[in-house]
Amino acid sequence: MAKKIVNLLILLPLGIILIIFCVANRQSATLALNPFRPEDEVLSLHAPLFVLLFAALILGLLVGAAVTWFNQGKHRKRARSQSLEAVRWQAEADKHRTRAEQIAGQLPSP
Repeated sequence: MAKKIVNLLILLPLGIILIIFCVANRQSATLALNPFRPEDEVLSLHAPLFVLLFAALILGLLVGAAVTWFNQGKHRKRARSQSLEAVRWQAEADKHRTRAEQIAGQLPSP
């Protein structure tokens, strides 16, 4: 139920705004990648403006995600090493527990 409310209150208006944005920016725009000869057809792209803006947004999201992922690598490495160390300590504690139970079982009952 809460997910439907979120969809109606947030995603529906966002979708309507994006559709209005796309309709308002249908005109063709040229993205020139040659700074010395912008009229060069080889290094230019003709597309509707909203397509170029969405492509820039998606590219920015991907680059940001990649940078974040690389910057957090040291934390993931530390978490892996601590996880392995915790497993090793747990195995050692289990070994000592079973040994203590064996010793307790061998003691004479009072």
